[in-house]
Parts: sequence; C-alpha cells; structure tokens
Amino acid sequence: MQILVYGYGNPGRQDDGLGNELVRRLEEWVIAEGIVDIAFDSNYQLNIEDADAIAQNELVIFVDASEEDIEDFCLSSVDGKGKLAFTTHAASPSYIVKLCQELFQKTPRVFLLHIKGYEWAFQEGLSSRADENLAKALDFMKKMLENPEGAAKSTGKEC
Repeated sequence: MQILVYGYGNPGRQDDGLGNELVRRLEEWVIAEGIVDIAFDSNYQLNIEDADAIAQNELVIFVDASEEDIEDFCLSSVDGKGKLAFTTHAASPSYIVKLCQELFQKTPRVFLLHIKGYEWAFQEGLSSRADENLAKALDFMKKMLENPEGAAKSTGKEC
C-alpha cells in the first residue's frame, strides 16, 4: 500500500509547526525501521498541486496543529466536499481531495491528524505541552503505519 504523510504549518509560529515536526520525527523512525512504501512531505500550507501528490497514494494522512477543544490529538476522515477558502491555509485537505477526484479520478483514503497546540507567537520551537501531544500522536501514527489496512477502523481517537 502506497502511503503519504503530509504535515503542514509554520514552524516559525511555535506550535503551528506540529505537523512539520511530526513528519520529521516519523520519517526518521520509518528509515530506522526499514519500512517502505511511505512517502513524506511538509509545507507551510496545502496547495492545489498537492492533488497530484495524493493521487499517487492509497492512504494519505495530513497532519496539522489545532486550536480545537481536543485533549491532545484526534483523527478525522476527509471527504472531497471542500471548497477553496483563503484562510490560514490556502486550501483545505477536503478541497485537495476534491481536486484529486475531479482531475485524476482517484479517491485515496484520506485522514487529518489534528494535534493540539497552545502557543502561536512568532518564534521557533514547540511549547512543552504541544511537544507532549506530539509524542502521543507520534506513537499513534507508528501503530497506524504498522497496520495501514486497519486505518479505516475505529481508532478511539476520532474527532
């Protein structure tokens, strides 16, 4: 199964860099474990060109920092019903999925991993509480990637 883990956010805005940092740590683990068929990407925001990248995969997990009222992290399924909106991130994961379906006639399984952040100042480095949430999310992702076929099943961490 071809898998893409895509983190996005601004590492220069403290906890907004959670998605990028999870990708960095997870990629180190995948290399150390010799796991294949998992690709990684990260950026400040999602772009319409990312529709092509997700079309090449069967399972896609976007990772982003969250200000939502969640405990530490949660996982949500992403459908292709999104619209382009110019907000903090130019394109939403659901809009990228929609483009993937329309342009490439592909519908990979797509999830968004929301990791709770707390500090958003213009400086690098995660807050200690966000780093704790990142560690929990990293453990969760390792288990998920060890059994990607079970990714659609209940995880106990649904948003």
